[in-house]
Amino acid sequence: MSKQQEPTEDGDEKPVQMRHDKDPDLPSNEVTEGPERAPHRAMFRAMGYDDEDFSSPMVGIANPAADITPCNVHLDDVAQSAYDGVDAAGGMPIEFGTITISDAISMGTEGMKASLVSREVIADSVELVSFGERMDALVTVAGCDKNLPGMMMAAIRTDLPTVFLYGGSIMPGEHEGREITVQNVFEGVGAVSSGKMSEDELAEMECNACPGAGSCGGMFTANTMASISEALGLAPLGSASAPAETDERYEVAERAGELVLDAVENDRTPSEILDRKSFENAIALQVALGGSTNGVLHLLALAAEAGVDLDIEDFDEISNRTPKIANLQPGGERVMNDLHEVGGVPVVIRRLLEGGYFHGDAKTVTGRTIEEELEELDLPDDDEIEADFLYTVDEPKHEEGAIKILTGNLAPDGSVLKVTGDDELFHQGPARIFENEEDAMEYVQSGEISSGDVIVIRNEGPQGGPGMREMLGVTAAVVGAGHEDDVALLTDGRFSGATRGPMIGHVAPEAAAGGPIAALEEGDFVTVDIPNRELSVDLDQHEINERLADWEEPEPNYAGGVLRKYGDLFGSAANGAVTNPAVKRDD
Repeated sequence: MSKQQEPTEDGDEKPVQMRHDKDPDLPSNEVTEGPERAPHRAMFRAMGYDDEDFSSPMVGIANPAADITPCNVHLDDVAQSAYDGVDAAGGMPIEFGTITISDAISMGTEGMKASLVSREVIADSVELVSFGERMDALVTVAGCDKNLPGMMMAAIRTDLPTVFLYGGSIMPGEHEGREITVQNVFEGVGAVSSGKMSEDELAEMECNACPGAGSCGGMFTANTMASISEALGLAPLGSASAPAETDERYEVAERAGELVLDAVENDRTPSEILDRKSFENAIALQVALGGSTNGVLHLLALAAEAGVDLDIEDFDEISNRTPKIANLQPGGERVMNDLHEVGGVPVVIRRLLEGGYFHGDAKTVTGRTIEEELEELDLPDDDEIEADFLYTVDEPKHEEGAIKILTGNLAPDGSVLKVTGDDELFHQGPARIFENEEDAMEYVQSGEISSGDVIVIRNEGPQGGPGMREMLGVTAAVVGAGHEDDVALLTDGRFSGATRGPMIGHVAPEAAAGGPIAALEEGDFVTVDIPNRELSVDLDQHEINERLADWEEPEPNYAGGVLRKYGDLFGSAANGAVTNPAVKRDD
């Protein structure tokens, strides 16, 4: 942005002459061109903009910086680098803010109900500012989990030339000579409650797990969605893995600012990039990395916004044919920075492409295809990569991808499970019924949990919660108490990307909508059969229907405010839990 006007020979300033090569069809012309827009330009001049800016594409930089989470605490600096890139490339950068919710801090509290709502608020707010201020393009910056899909949803809705920019992940902490993340601290809570860890050791882990700025380091939701942004083509290949507090991260940000001007010049919008191949690539990468179950929810929402036909069963089909070739947390020990050091996400994409699991001709924001982008990058040769957490497609960690979609008389519209390790493939046991997360957590921490239990947490879905809480506290407590393999948990809520073990979420229809999970009673015999993709209860359909006939729809948990508003708007998790009325399916 040129904030200084050119001086005349006598020292007086004069306006810079307007350029005449600006695209006359750009939306910003509505607020910058012609004598009738003098009041509008006057407002811009108050902020230091000048005639040169008015003759340039107006690029909004959407920034959710905040001091409420390490994921976002550094994003002002990331956004500034993007701003500088836009300015250097001849654009008119305009930074504006939006919200974030810290998933890790709200986890296990009533506040977690705000998390999924924040995805919608972010998308809504960026769309509103872009529409209201007549932006020509966007750089969408993201840190914590729901920032990422929210920003991508906004880009799709506005269909402005957009570059997605991740803020980068945190470096791992260290405890007793090994790398740890916040996942280990959550699991430590369960270990303390079962007597397997002392409070002093937990306190030591607490003080060392999160050493600085950046999103949670494992292949949890933020890093899953950042990786997916590359596969979708909304972010340049190689942009996801650079850690938050590094020069590389700020170089990525500056390049994003430069790239968005090229996208404007070539009218390269999300609708020109995204198609069915893009989403198949995204799913293939998600399951190959062992990414978060939240990727299912968010990709369904993104596809709905983009008008791309995608069904929850597609995840199972693609996962079934795609090998898992990375072993990162939560299933493994390594984190995003370890992947970055061997070439980042493009190394995984290259292996998938060469194995026939990826569409190389899918488009990207650079104007090149995925295959062409890989050729542009300076990646190490495959045979030079030494990484004990990265496998080949010929000798994978697992023959199938990590995401499994289970259906049956408990989940007619589907449910989601992530295989994180050598999880038991078959589990049967009595249902232990809880109407909310807090009661289930109390049960786990009380020591009453027994081998074989199937913990059922209901009324935590998109509408019932509302907000579909993530439940890392409960799942980590189960694992920490030593029941990773012999206790299953199912819910119409969600899990954190850090969750591991036989935990089944997104059960649909949800209890609040009268789904079969609402008919379960204490002691009912539940089957989790992963090879056959079955989630069922030992009841015939007639008995389920009789129970549901006596079921009464619960009163909403909130009479008004934002939670009631979005609770009323949310669609089914099976369709992405979207609120946009133009893309909601009949649930």
